[in-house]
Amino acid sequence: MKRIILLTCLCGALMACGEVEKKAEAKLQAAREAFERGDYNEAKRQIDSIKVLYPKAFDTRRAGIALMQDVELAEQEKTLTYLDSLMQQKEQELDQLRPRYTFEKDEEYQQIGNYLHPSQVIEKNLHRSFLRFMVNEQGVMNMTSIYCGPRNIHHTAVKVTAPDGSFAETPTAKDCYETSDLGEQIEKADFKMGNDGNVMGFLYLNRDKEIRVDYLGERPYSFRMSAADRQAVAAVYELSQLLSSMSQIRKEQEEARLKKEFVTRKKAEWEAKNQ
Repeated sequence: MKRIILLTCLCGALMACGEVEKKAEAKLQAAREAFERGDYNEAKRQIDSIKVLYPKAFDTRRAGIALMQDVELAEQEKTLTYLDSLMQQKEQELDQLRPRYTFEKDEEYQQIGNYLHPSQVIEKNLHRSFLRFMVNEQGVMNMTSIYCGPRNIHHTAVKVTAPDGSFAETPTAKDCYETSDLGEQIEKADFKMGNDGNVMGFLYLNRDKEIRVDYLGERPYSFRMSAADRQAVAAVYELSQLLSSMSQIRKEQEEARLKKEFVTRKKAEWEAKNQ
């Protein structure tokens, strides 16, 4: 009698195991179908559910791991294809815009060059106080407040004000420079995008308005921003947005390549282990 009971229990257990494998295999098949139609999130969801719902379906779980690696590899390949296409579009935009700017780079001292509006090259702006804008090849925009006058004002910050009274103000500059030339006092303060109190963004948004510029230092000094300088900040700002987006794409491309290499290596290790 005991033997019969034992056999009955054993048969029941085997039938239960078979049912578990059958249900797990159905999940795996659903994952395969999702993978084939390019629905990678659904494929991963189905694979993950096998581990949660059927932890003892070992064969199916092993097959699921192999499929998961295929899914992750396909995801990175899809991402790279998209990013490569997007980068080509951005490069075409840059090729069209590049002739509108002056490019400056000292090959001996600089690894990264800068773009600026032709109206703001140094040769055209000697002995003038103004805000000068440039953007480097990685999309980092920079503003330099330049002062030229008979005596120093020792300025370290800039405030810009629109006709409606709204304004933006830089923090104290981390990089200031003072010199003199034939009795003329020259001061410069540099501000990078992100550490400029949003002055550059404010100027871009108000590029069609009269802007008052105040240099903040030991002595007051103010002037009206010229139409040419407002055009310059708008042009450089727009180029910075394009170059910044290209830098971000390059970063994402590198991340996708590294992930693809990692998954490819893990896939090869897994296949070698389970041959």
